[in-house]
Amino acid sequence: MKKWLLLFVTLAASVSLHGQRLPAGVVPEHYQLTFAPNLKDATFSGDEIIDVRVLKPTTIITLNSAEIKFASSTVESHGETLNAKVTTDDDREQANIIAPRTIAAGPARLHIVFTGILNGKLRGFYLSETPKRRYAVTQFESTDARRAFPCFDEPDKKATFDITLIVDKGDTAISNEKLVADTPGPSEDKHALKFATTKKLSTYLVAMLVGDFECLSGSSDEIPIRACATPDKRDQGKFALEAAEYIMHYYNDYFGIKYPFGKLDLIAIPDFEAGAMENAGAITYRESFMLLDPKVAGVDNYNLVASVVAHEMAHQWFGDLVTMKWWDNLWLNEGFASWLESKPVAKWKPEWNEPLREVASTARTLNLDALKNTRPIRQKAETPAEINELFDGIAYGKAAAMLRMVEHYVDPELFRKGVHNYLLAHSYGNATAEDFWNAITEASGKPADKIMSSFIVQPGVPLLHVSQESDGQLSISQERFFNDRQLLGTSQQVWAVPVCWKSLSADCISSCFLLQQRGQETKASANVPVFANADGHGYYRTEYEQALREHLSKNLESGLDPGDRISMLSDEWALMRVGRISISTYLDLISQLKAEHLRQVWAEVLTNLQYMDDKFVGASEREAFHQFVRNLLIQPYTALTQTKDPEEKALRADLFYLLGIVGRDPAVLAEARQLAQRALVDPASVDPLLIGPALEIAATQGDEALYTQVVQRLRGTTDQIMRSRYMDALAHFEKPELTRQALALGISGAIRNQDSTEYLSDFLRNPYTRAEAWKFVQSHWPDVEKTFTMSSGLALVSGAGDFCDADAASNVSAFFKVHTVPSTERALRQALERINSCADLKKMQGSMRHSSLIPAPFFAETGRISPTWCSRLSCARALSS
Repeated sequence: MKKWLLLFVTLAASVSLHGQRLPAGVVPEHYQLTFAPNLKDATFSGDEIIDVRVLKPTTIITLNSAEIKFASSTVESHGETLNAKVTTDDDREQANIIAPRTIAAGPARLHIVFTGILNGKLRGFYLSETPKRRYAVTQFESTDARRAFPCFDEPDKKATFDITLIVDKGDTAISNEKLVADTPGPSEDKHALKFATTKKLSTYLVAMLVGDFECLSGSSDEIPIRACATPDKRDQGKFALEAAEYIMHYYNDYFGIKYPFGKLDLIAIPDFEAGAMENAGAITYRESFMLLDPKVAGVDNYNLVASVVAHEMAHQWFGDLVTMKWWDNLWLNEGFASWLESKPVAKWKPEWNEPLREVASTARTLNLDALKNTRPIRQKAETPAEINELFDGIAYGKAAAMLRMVEHYVDPELFRKGVHNYLLAHSYGNATAEDFWNAITEASGKPADKIMSSFIVQPGVPLLHVSQESDGQLSISQERFFNDRQLLGTSQQVWAVPVCWKSLSADCISSCFLLQQRGQETKASANVPVFANADGHGYYRTEYEQALREHLSKNLESGLDPGDRISMLSDEWALMRVGRISISTYLDLISQLKAEHLRQVWAEVLTNLQYMDDKFVGASEREAFHQFVRNLLIQPYTALTQTKDPEEKALRADLFYLLGIVGRDPAVLAEARQLAQRALVDPASVDPLLIGPALEIAATQGDEALYTQVVQRLRGTTDQIMRSRYMDALAHFEKPELTRQALALGISGAIRNQDSTEYLSDFLRNPYTRAEAWKFVQSHWPDVEKTFTMSSGLALVSGAGDFCDADAASNVSAFFKVHTVPSTERALRQALERINSCADLKKMQGSMRHSSLIPAPFFAETGRISPTWCSRLSCARALSS
């Protein structure tokens, strides 16, 4: 008895030193896994053998395990088999295999028999359902392989896997590698499917799927590729398969390292929390991220599928072949895949303007990273909750933007050489940030390590102040930019910033230099203005001295390239909301866009117009602001009436949406009602680009009859694109009684758990439904909480950050302090920061409701807004989320 007590004391001391990480000393090398899922009872049984290497003598081997029941456990070491005792720690999600005698250093084998549940949480080994049947599927990232089998569930504990699935006779199964044996039994109604041995993988990359999946087959560079789905949707995987075939060849060429696994399957799952998951050789997807019905899919749906396929396939090299050593370097997976995904898509579909989408993506990330409660790219995380919080706009968006900046600075081909060297050096192993930036530095001969380390270990966004003398002398200084005006000038941070500028001359001279101090000078051409973020490649905000800014503004359309326009428009909005320029200055700038036909240039401007309408246009001024929006947008909208260009047609749909939702244009409202009715009868009869906007616009004026029609269509289809459009429409019914009915639908079971929390959050983002939504969330919390999956509660907490008054901040803070949502600690701080900053700016400027802000001469055919109104509105009140 004393011996067991001593073991427990030793174990507790080890745990206290290492947090929730597994103790060092035992290394897994190979797993033999056999699973027998019972779809009817939503359970499974498992049998596993783990070959390990014991580094020093021990009596305890600790694994990860959650929601697993152990039937038996033995340890084989040096020819002796020992019956082991198992203790579990549910809080730490660990199990201790305790041998009666010391396990000697060297090879050992664990044999564990266990059972588990096919849960309904969309994590681990879980149950997915359609109206016809059940499926057993997996989602293990980041820490949920332990819910399927006891394992060393950490990314640096790589091993090989032999997987066998015993399934119903009429079903099939999919796993990471090719099927190598299909054997009848062990009973008459079962058969055993055995898969080839995998390469070395982290546990979170293992995949298993059981059901009646059917697949389309193809290949690329002699690698078999399949697109699989439920039988009724198999043919909707055609475009994803075509994308995968093109992208496979592109990546093989780009990396100079052939695809590292034996086959590639893309599998659409009816219930799936994430957008997709990069399991090695068996990528899983939410249906709407992979399947397309050409009758109702628009260009955005095609772009989404291509981009997500490219993202997940990039992970087969970045993440699967080479895996981050620990989750603090998650960006080595997600940032790389986000950076790389646009390259094959841009070459395959140049009409989609992927480089401009990248610039727009950087602009959105800069808004997030300007919060005080942002985080560095490399962030310490130990617990599952802390790890889950890392899957955010910093790991994806900021890391990708930083990589684009460094690639442009060092030269794309030299950057590619560094990527190749990095992958080759760490294949089937693990790596750190230092491993990567050293590889880029060595390949390029430029200080990529200094640049990347400064952006990876520090939070926040540099703001560059740029002035230019007539002789071409450029003076550039830096400070940290905050969305909160009160924090400007309070940080002493300095980055190593690669500043790439271009001249506004016919020859468009460009150059780069490295800003490593608070302020530096460099030389450009005399009497030729420069733009200090060439093509929007840089990850920084720019503030120009007045004369240079005025020149750039006047030449926004004629002198700046599209990427420059996106970058400048984004910077001017950011500066406006902290009081560095006036609202009138910003609105004068966007009024120049009437001849702009590039969708990506318009994108953030349209979002900002919605923000203004929501946050600082009072009831008495709303109609006047709506008229301004109509005057601004009607010309480009009308000019695109006859266009055949897919991207211009998509822009026209965006303008149609804003003219209806914000501008409340009578002609657009009438057209939306007609299109909505046609779409509700036959979606294929309406341009796919207009179905969603028309339904949402019609809903703003909708009655009980329209609401009933939308709900009926939602309940009557399994097409995820159309379901998404119907759900978006339901969040736009503005009559309070209909808003309440639509909210109740979100907790009724009519909407899948993968969608329900996001659905409810949409009501919080809509200014016309926000108050009703917040009351509903508070009064129905137990039912709302039941809709949460592993990470979906984040959307609700973030949505609560769309309020804009101090009382709301107190209310939101108090509510979520009592009603905690997993993995949202940082998201809540960010939500409260957005509310408080907005409220502070509103207080500073005073309420608009008591002012007659829109004079009669305000409107003109140009659509420009009068300086009188602008000056009284004030720039700082447009604090963007």
